[in-house]
Amino acid sequence: FEGFLYSQEGVQYACERFKGMQADPTNPEFFALCERLINDTLDIFSSELIHIGGDETQQLGKGANSLARVAEFEAAGAPDGKAKLYGEHFGRLAARVSAAGRTCGVWGDMFVEHPTALESLPKDTVIFDWQYFKSSEHTAQQFIDAGYRTVFCPAIHTYNAAWCHLPQTEQNVREQSEAAVRLGAHGVCVTTWECGLFGNYNSILPVIEASGKIVASAAAGEHQGSPLNDATRDEDIAIYARTTEAPALLKEFLKLGEADEEWARLMGVEMQTAGGPFAFGGIRSGIKCRLLLYSNPFLLWMRQREELCGEPGTIALELAHRSLAFASSPDQRGVSQFLIKAIEFVKLVDLAASAYAEGRPGPALKSLAPCRQIFEDLEKVARANHINSCGSLADIHRAQSALKHVEEVIRRVKQYGDGSLGYLPSFETICHPKFVPHDQANWWLINTWANE
Repeated sequence: FEGFLYSQEGVQYACERFKGMQADPTNPEFFALCERLINDTLDIFSSELIHIGGDETQQLGKGANSLARVAEFEAAGAPDGKAKLYGEHFGRLAARVSAAGRTCGVWGDMFVEHPTALESLPKDTVIFDWQYFKSSEHTAQQFIDAGYRTVFCPAIHTYNAAWCHLPQTEQNVREQSEAAVRLGAHGVCVTTWECGLFGNYNSILPVIEASGKIVASAAAGEHQGSPLNDATRDEDIAIYARTTEAPALLKEFLKLGEADEEWARLMGVEMQTAGGPFAFGGIRSGIKCRLLLYSNPFLLWMRQREELCGEPGTIALELAHRSLAFASSPDQRGVSQFLIKAIEFVKLVDLAASAYAEGRPGPALKSLAPCRQIFEDLEKVARANHINSCGSLADIHRAQSALKHVEEVIRRVKQYGDGSLGYLPSFETICHPKFVPHDQANWWLINTWANE
C-alpha cells in the first residue's frame, strides 16, 4: 500500500514529502483511511486472520508532526517515544480487528527494535517474526514470553538473486520450521518478495511446494534441530553464503522432469559459484536494480563492469546459456534470457566506452546499436511474464524506458562524440540522464543536494 503515497490522492498522507514509504501516523485523516481499509477487508474476506502489516517503518519519528509527538511522549516519561508512536497507531488498528471477532496479524521487526510497543497490542494478536538469514529463536522468544502467538517467517530468496538462491532458501525454511517446533511457535509462514524486475512466479512454484513439505515434515518431528546461531547479521549472511545444497527443492523440480531439475540447479545453485553479483547476499540484486529500476541501464556498466566483463560475468553467461538449453517453459526461458541480455548489455557498453575514450565514435556507435534489440527483447519477456505469470506491468515500461535512453545516448555520441563541444564529456557523463552540453563540471552531480 506504500505506493498509494506516490499517487496524487495519497501524497497528502506522506510522513515526509516525496520520500520513503511511510504515512504520517499522527494524521487523523490517514488513521481514518486505515480504519476504512480494515472495515473493507473485514467485509470482503471471511478469514479468521487479518494481517495489517507494519514492518520496516524506517521513518518512525521523522517528519515534523511525528517528531513533535515523540517529544510529547518522552516529556511525559515514556522511555521510548517512537515505541509509543508506533504502538498508538498499530495498537488501535489491531484492537479494531479484535473487536470485530477476528485475529490480527502484524510483523514483528519493529517490536524487536521497540519492545515497549508490545504493550499497545491486544493479547490475541499474532506476531509474524521474519528472519531470512537465521531462525527466529532469539527475536521470537520475547514475543512468546510476553504471551503472544508467534509465527516464524523464512523467505524464498528471490529479491537478492538473478532468479532464486535455492540452497539458502532451503536452509532458511528448514531452520525456521525446526526452530518453530522447538519453541512451540504458533506456526510458519513462508514468504517471498519482489517477483517484479523480471522475476517469475510460475518458475518458483516448485520452490513454494517444496517449502511447504519442509514445514510439514518439521512439524511431524522428522528432523533434528539445528544449533542456535548467535552471530551478527553480516555473519549470518556469510554463514548462509557457504550453503551449497538444496536437495528438497531440486527434488521438487525433478518431479517436473530432468530438464527442469537441471535448469533449476544451474540458475539456483551453480550460478552462485560465479561470485560477484551472482553470489548470495543480503540486499536486492544489483543487476536487476541498476539495469531497470533507476531509469539508467548504464549504471550497471558503471558500477559492475569489472565483474560482469570479467570472470564472474563469463562464468554466469556460460551457465545462463546452458540453462537456456534445459528450459522447458517460456517462464524458465525468460529468466535465463534476462540474465544473458543483462550481461551482454554491459559487455557491449564496455566496448563502446573504450572506443569512445579513444576518440572513435563510429565503433562506439556500432557497439551500442545492438543494445536496442536487447531491450526490445526484454520487453517481450516482460509481456510474456505478465500474461503467463502475473508479472509486473512496470517491467514492460522499464524495458521501454531503457530502450529510449539507449537511443538518446546513441544520439549524443553521434552529436558530441567527435569533440564538437570543444571538449569530450566522459562516457559516464554522456550516458547519464542528467547530461547537459557545456556543463563541463557536471554541477548536477557536484551539488549532491540537487537530487533532493
